Amino acid sequence: MKLGTCYYPEHWPEHLWPEDARRMAEAGLKQVRIGEFAWSRIEPQPGRLDWVWLDRAIDTLHGAGLEIILGTPTATPPKWLVDRMPDMVAIDDQGRPRGFGSRRHYCFSHRGYRAEAARITRAVAERYGQHPAIVAWQTDNEYGCHDTVLSFSDAARLAFRAWLADRYGTVDALNRAWGNVFWSMEYRSFDEVDLPNLTVTEANPAHWLAFRRFASDEVVAFNRNQVEILRQLSPGRDVVHNYMGFFTEFDHHAVAADLDVVGWDSYPLGFLDSFPFAEADKLAYARQGHPDIAAFHHDLYRGCTPTGRWSVLEQQPGPVNWARHNPAPLPGMVRLWTLEAMAHGAELVSYFRWRQFPQAQEQHHAGLLRPDNEPAPGLAEAAQSALDIAALGPVGEPVKQVALIFAYDADWVTKIQPQGAGLSALWATFACYSALRKLGLNVDIIPPTASLDGYALVVLPCVPIVPDALVAALQSFNGQVVIGPRSGSREPDFAIPGNLPPGPLQALFPAKVVRAESLRPGLTHPGDGWEIARWREDLETSSELELCASDGTPVCWKHGKVRYLAAWPEPGLASEVLSRAARDADLMLQPLPDGLRVRRAGKRIFAFNYSTQTSELPGSLAGKLILGERTLPPAGVTVLEA
Repeated sequence: MKLGTCYYPEHWPEHLWPEDARRMAEAGLKQVRIGEFAWSRIEPQPGRLDWVWLDRAIDTLHGAGLEIILGTPTATPPKWLVDRMPDMVAIDDQGRPRGFGSRRHYCFSHRGYRAEAARITRAVAERYGQHPAIVAWQTDNEYGCHDTVLSFSDAARLAFRAWLADRYGTVDALNRAWGNVFWSMEYRSFDEVDLPNLTVTEANPAHWLAFRRFASDEVVAFNRNQVEILRQLSPGRDVVHNYMGFFTEFDHHAVAADLDVVGWDSYPLGFLDSFPFAEADKLAYARQGHPDIAAFHHDLYRGCTPTGRWSVLEQQPGPVNWARHNPAPLPGMVRLWTLEAMAHGAELVSYFRWRQFPQAQEQHHAGLLRPDNEPAPGLAEAAQSALDIAALGPVGEPVKQVALIFAYDADWVTKIQPQGAGLSALWATFACYSALRKLGLNVDIIPPTASLDGYALVVLPCVPIVPDALVAALQSFNGQVVIGPRSGSREPDFAIPGNLPPGPLQALFPAKVVRAESLRPGLTHPGDGWEIARWREDLETSSELELCASDGTPVCWKHGKVRYLAAWPEPGLASEVLSRAARDADLMLQPLPDGLRVRRAGKRIFAFNYSTQTSELPGSLAGKLILGERTLPPAGVTVLEA
């Protein structure tokens, strides 16, 4: 694994560039990511391209032995372009334009902007596509950041209508698929279909699902346009994009199909503060991040490409600026996050950013250097990580144990019609992932189309729309299967299956979900160390009832190799059901102390202590110590080899 940093030469006086490049190399950094926000400097006036500064910056970095990931600058179209095409900006769900003054102010559906994005991509690729320093290209930056996937513009409306005509063929087919006889919502032509915002009450959920699919396809098309240009003009270089954390607004699997490497931007402390974690966890892990945040995304994004190639393109090296609260990492955490990415198979960890910028929106976002050019705490940890990586050498292939199935349309369905606050498929998946990791298991997160070969246990935490290919794969799978709530509960156009949920999964588990209810806080059914909370289902089935709450409320059934969990995977309940399935799959369970996590790769076991207390490796984790000790300090890392 290589280390790198995100660098913005346009932000700094040119006399600093050689010194910066030298210090990067001395710290053990090998790659530099540049250019993704530089359009106004590359093209300060329409049609006038200024390459002089970028030529010198690239040559300076290359001269220090650094490889370059060059970004296409399309996430930040300049003011002169917005003035020329004022309708290119995205429109929010209240009909307000997303104006110039920050970033990501374009609409994916605007064909004029697509042409401009292709033009500047071609210009940059023609200039640098054969430069020996360029080893990879990054398309745009963080597609959809700041809620910009869904645009309610005129351009989106027209493109959506064309998309619907292509998908359904006739408006009568659309009316039938969406159930538009309800509330007299039937259309006479595709030209009558508007976008699903600004309705008096909720729009038809099938309408919303179609719009989300369309919007995702627009991101795929926008990205593909750039990829095709880059492959033509810069063959042999990788093409990457940087995904975000807990973000599901487009289908990342579909975008990844056009990429060589999937990247993501890792900000464990910002994510912990910004997303719905328990307050106790937010305090316990305030300076470390929840133990499963980074690993969850490592495994999710590794599963996005058939090759499994992935990187961390932005790694938090200190406090960030965008969460509600922004504490500094615990000493040692930057190193821990780096080595954990290595354990999960990353090709690169790139720290964001090299030097903290003293102006504009990210003044409080730490870098490896302070604004006064002195080292920030993260620099020493990055340098130590480089030494550790060199000492450890190749990691080895991840050990296959558990496959967790996640689909992006699953999260769309559960957000469009949640039926209960906070009950999204993404968080059901995270809950199961965390429960499995606490048991000491390796988890891969894969799409419904992926192969199940080599796994002992497959878990569907919440997959409402189940493709036929997944059913067939599960039928031929020899290991254990756990089906979670709401799985198989919707047909592709959002209808309840005629044979009731779990719909096509009845081929594996003979049952019907005859009623589902969401439960308000405090309305629970306690069990032995676990509880039914937030969501439960009533089943008609002849399968074996395996688990009941203390009041007799059934919650888990078993039919051969398949279990059905009929309640939300709250931590204790998820652990109970998944432990049973893992034991039946002959997986060795190793419940871990709070904050301790392990990852198996090749012949090695990596251990990471996210706790603020020392933690002992369980005796069952045996092997030769090649890094660290069996007693891990806070933010400690230990590596064993068999």
